[in-house]
Amino acid sequence: MHELSIAYSLVETATRAAQQAGVTQVEAVHLQLGLLSGVVKDALLFSYEIACEGTPLAGSRLEIEELPVIVFCPTCQTNQPLPGIQLFRCPVCGTPTPDILQGREIQLTALEYPNDPPA
Repeated sequence: MHELSIAYSLVETATRAAQQAGVTQVEAVHLQLGLLSGVVKDALLFSYEIACEGTPLAGSRLEIEELPVIVFCPTCQTNQPLPGIQLFRCPVCGTPTPDILQGREIQLTALEYPNDPPA
């Protein structure tokens, strides 16, 4: 289960960011997760709890925003969200669309602290 190693990396990164901000406790970690990231959301949520034990993130929530796959259609000359990840064709005109613009992300976007961090 590679989600556990991802969770440990996420906790390490978030802990460093919290320390740089002078924060000793984190309430929530916000993450963007693309549908093509290869990460199973439920497994990551479970692994996150394990990875947080004994860290400033212990007891915090992992808030995951799932990002759809967006491709550029060379025929329509527009960005199009795909309705699923099985068929990489423009949903409007049917053209094969190999240019993936969004959907592979695993990105820490924000931390929530109980109070404002010290100035």
